[in-house]
Amino acid sequence: MSRTPLTPTVSNKQKKGFMKNLILGLLIVLLVSCSERSKPEFSLNGTTNGIENGTTIYLDFDQNIIDSTKVENNTFKFQTKLPKSPLNVILRTSNYSHYRFLWLENNPMDFDASKTDFRNAKVTGSETEQLSEVLRQKTDTIPSSKRHKYRMEFIRSNPDKLFSAYLLSFYTTTWGKETTISLFEQLSEENKKTEYGESISKYIKLNKNLKIGDQYVDFEMEDTNGKLIRLSDFKDKLVLLEFWASNCGPCRQENPNLVKTYEKYHPKGFEIFAVSEDTKKENWLKAIEKDKLPWIQVSDLSRNNSAGMIYGINGIPDNFLIDKNGVIIGRNLRGDKLNEKLEEILN
Repeated sequence: MSRTPLTPTVSNKQKKGFMKNLILGLLIVLLVSCSERSKPEFSLNGTTNGIENGTTIYLDFDQNIIDSTKVENNTFKFQTKLPKSPLNVILRTSNYSHYRFLWLENNPMDFDASKTDFRNAKVTGSETEQLSEVLRQKTDTIPSSKRHKYRMEFIRSNPDKLFSAYLLSFYTTTWGKETTISLFEQLSEENKKTEYGESISKYIKLNKNLKIGDQYVDFEMEDTNGKLIRLSDFKDKLVLLEFWASNCGPCRQENPNLVKTYEKYHPKGFEIFAVSEDTKKENWLKAIEKDKLPWIQVSDLSRNNSAGMIYGINGIPDNFLIDKNGVIIGRNLRGDKLNEKLEEILN
């Protein structure tokens, strides 16, 4: 006896429920799809004045060019995928005859320098850039002695803004450890976790607030061949701990004088231990070769150089002269002042 397969009976109520769920699902998919398509993306439309057709404009981030475009009829345009947002870049020509530090965000942005120069161009579309510009305009109108106070007040008033974390990370070594800790504690928890917040935390952890008369603090870094070298490897010598970078104009100008000093006093027990604040090894090595620097060179190729944080470097060139007993006996000695000090000690 054959059996007829049973076919489930679907009521009208069930059919209506199924259709309702189907429509709801389609609506959700459609909304998500529209949301993804409408996610804002970065673009920058620029107008200039007096710049020749064909001039290349670069977006430069951390010594790396992320995009470039050409000027045509005093206009240019970028439509670039940003590695992160907000992003602090330099908008510049190849020889830096026109340049502007700029905060980019994943929004359509406009750059209007049609009636002014690059530095004073009107920029719209980035909240972070707007905050930066408001602060710059304010500090440009007040005495230099009051500018740091205003910057600190800005950070206290905007603890949740990324620009506040950036600002504090930039001025840590200038303001010192105590002030930095006080301001850092006021930042939002989210800001403390950003790359700038991590940089500030690193400074607070490492900085020793060293002064003349203090004992030096040891550290190790890789040399140009990747070998770890410690400052203490030269403890029996008179050592100049030199901070510099390949893109530092005053550093490069001073190098020929330093080479002459080294050649004269090295046979008498003088050594130079140079820490580069470069982030690109290629640039670092090229500068060493071009300037013919014969002394020890190390770097961690980091934007937050750990040795610089230990010693509180807030601008380069800078240096510490350390005697054979490991005591800091001079700072920021250059040219004749360095030679006079070395002559006094070694002769």
